[in-house]
Amino acid sequence: MPFSIQLHSARLFPPVTDHLPRLAALGYTNVEPTDSLYGDPAALRESLDESDLTALSGHFPLHLLEDDPDAACRIAETLGMRLVVCPFVPAEARPAATDDWRRFGDRLAAIAHLLRSRGFDFAWHNHDYEFRPLRDGSMPIQHIAADPAVHLEVDIAWIALAGMDPQPWLEGYAGRIAAVHVKDVAPRGSRADEDGWADVGTGIVPWPKLWKAAIAAGASLLIAEHDNPSDFDRFARRSIDAMRAFAAMTNGEPAAR
Repeated sequence: MPFSIQLHSARLFPPVTDHLPRLAALGYTNVEPTDSLYGDPAALRESLDESDLTALSGHFPLHLLEDDPDAACRIAETLGMRLVVCPFVPAEARPAATDDWRRFGDRLAAIAHLLRSRGFDFAWHNHDYEFRPLRDGSMPIQHIAADPAVHLEVDIAWIALAGMDPQPWLEGYAGRIAAVHVKDVAPRGSRADEDGWADVGTGIVPWPKLWKAAIAAGASLLIAEHDNPSDFDRFARRSIDAMRAFAAMTNGEPAAR
């Protein structure tokens, strides 16, 4: 099965591409880049090919997807991506009221339909704010995903930090979940030097059951991530060991797409 890792986790240990051979040696076969690595897509593709790694998905900023979708598609095509992910909306541009979130959902739907016409899937990557109720009781995620063309890259740990159980959301959006970020949360009050995050399998997120739920919901990419590891190699090593264990315990492999 393809074990994947988000290269955002390595940003504090540059150059990021120097880690690719080690990731391949650990058993990763796929990585998820972010826009900080797109300065020379052809060179990045060469580095990936040298380590026999793919980049089936990647993060792209909202402004690029709206203002220059042709450039985004060229990058995705060069890197061999099939899934284009928008990772967040900056706080200063974030909707507040329900109607604002509805309009934001319309913007994402337009991106999704355009990318689909170019042969790419599109997904929104969540944080915690999408799962905090608005005044009318709805949640931003419901407006973000109002159009079925908008798929989801579900960040399980952020849902948990919003105080929600991730499993019902996985089940509720089954068939529209393109990818899942496999991220863990440290016990309260620990790992302050890592902003409260944990290596996969060492925190409080019940990953064995959620791994199985993610696969049942249709996720074909399960991507290890840590937002602030103090040791990237340690995180990568522990996390792939944990993911292998989850897969063995659940007999779960990502669904083919």
